[in-house]
Amino acid sequence: MSQAAIREAPARPAPEPTPAPPLALESQPRVRIGHIVSVSGSNAVAVLERGLEAVNRDKGTRVQVGGVVRIEVPGAAVVGLIAAISAPMPELTGKSYDIGLIEINLTGEISEDAEGGLTFHRGVTGLPSLGDAVRLADRDDLNSIFAPISRKSVKIGTLYQDSSVPARLMVDDLMRKHFIVVGSTGSGKSCALTCILQRLLEASKSAHIVILDVHNEYATAFGDLVERITLKDFRLPLWMLSFQELCVALTSGENHRDEEIELLNEGVLYAKRRYSEAAVSQHSLLARRLSENLIITVDTPAPFRISDVIAYLDNELGRLERTRTIAPHRRLKAKLETLAVDQRYSFMFGSLTVEDTMTDVLSRLFRIPNNGRPISVIDLSTVPHEILDVVVSVISRLAFDLAVWSEGGLPMLIVCEEAHRYVPIGGDDRYLPTRMALGRIAKEGRKYGIYLGLVSQRPSELDTTILSQCSTAIVLRLTSERDQQVIRGSTYEGLADLIEFLPLLADREALILGQGAAMPMRIRIDDLGAAELPHTKNPGVPDGRERASMDRPELDAIVSRWRTAGRVRPDAWAQ
Repeated sequence: MSQAAIREAPARPAPEPTPAPPLALESQPRVRIGHIVSVSGSNAVAVLERGLEAVNRDKGTRVQVGGVVRIEVPGAAVVGLIAAISAPMPELTGKSYDIGLIEINLTGEISEDAEGGLTFHRGVTGLPSLGDAVRLADRDDLNSIFAPISRKSVKIGTLYQDSSVPARLMVDDLMRKHFIVVGSTGSGKSCALTCILQRLLEASKSAHIVILDVHNEYATAFGDLVERITLKDFRLPLWMLSFQELCVALTSGENHRDEEIELLNEGVLYAKRRYSEAAVSQHSLLARRLSENLIITVDTPAPFRISDVIAYLDNELGRLERTRTIAPHRRLKAKLETLAVDQRYSFMFGSLTVEDTMTDVLSRLFRIPNNGRPISVIDLSTVPHEILDVVVSVISRLAFDLAVWSEGGLPMLIVCEEAHRYVPIGGDDRYLPTRMALGRIAKEGRKYGIYLGLVSQRPSELDTTILSQCSTAIVLRLTSERDQQVIRGSTYEGLADLIEFLPLLADREALILGQGAAMPMRIRIDDLGAAELPHTKNPGVPDGRERASMDRPELDAIVSRWRTAGRVRPDAWAQ
């Protein structure tokens, strides 16, 4: 509001205040708190009515930032959020009150439907004008806005303004347009995500949800609905990686990387053809004739043996002339041999035999059929950091390809915990496969029924292209200015003022922004039972009264396990 408008505002004769005592919301009429003195785009300014001191002392009708107001216009009521309250010209003496201004962000309208009920919709068709009354929204208004019964929604908490009004998320908009949960460490991200997923499961028992759990904390949060997948009892064969993912996992970022990629291309193609020929020779004549028309490329999801790739490299080394460099051959061969005997990579290299298990892998990962366990929690806490992004890329790519080839017949939600770790902002080629895999889901997933949920404590470090596709943000306490700036730039309703609340939010309080909510709201997330809480193995801080938690023999055992992590396994060369 301009200074001129502020100076002129007091000159306008203010209507007489409504002589209403501060009663409970359910029994009192809507309290008039001011009248409009300025309208500009989606923002309006109102002058606070005289005589509201008693109202402002009442907790139930207190005029405060974040409150919901309605502005009476012909045929409807415009709904807005109080963004700021100020007294631009406070008087120290001579007056019993100051001129108070209320800044309002307009968000939508309440109108009557054909049956006489109240209906809220986004957008404003008739803007307020000067002198229009501004009133606090009552409980009926709040219920019609935040708890509509005409749309498929799930309750995840209660409104900050009124704990008796449920806060609901619109299921279709939340899922189809993707969502993100952000907040600083300890603010309650895991509990918020658990609450949302539990409510979604209550709404749809046939759901398919895949949680990429990098901290191993969600396996106990959903009871018998979870299929826990750990890398100790699950195999993700190396041959299921695309060639781009193989390059990230197997080649170095040093000199001669292009030569290593070329060698890997030739070696993998050779190994896939050799395996295919051996497999076909064991089948009927008809199968062999059909295989003659099958074109195998490095990206064909066909099995191959690591031993065949190494044999190809050995053969090429024997044919090289001394004038040519052999560093790429030796480096690639050494990397393959090292990973093949490293126990940390046994989920990719550790199978005794190489078989076409693609159907089994897809069935286990994505719960087909779900058999009463619609959630797959994939424990990635033991995956080496060097290959975490590759594993996420493989799972995400398989999920998208499955959705495409099933023609949308398997609706699925992929939840990425700590997403900034494997789809960071920046131009590092290492994370390109993961960006591409998750980016395809973010951009095209809704066409095939595959949806994305991101969880991160550092949204400022998250890939901006993927972040921009998340149309709903569940934002818990954020203390970093950089992270707040990212959320501020991603709000679609022009309600950047609400972001100023973020450092002040209590644990498990959140702002809901975007398409998944009827309008932006501040909520308290529902409490979870003890058996429903995400569980982490954080041992906590000892209080000094406990005995020493480790002695020398235990330390010797730890060192022994540490050293044997890279020892040769008897079955290492079975592939």
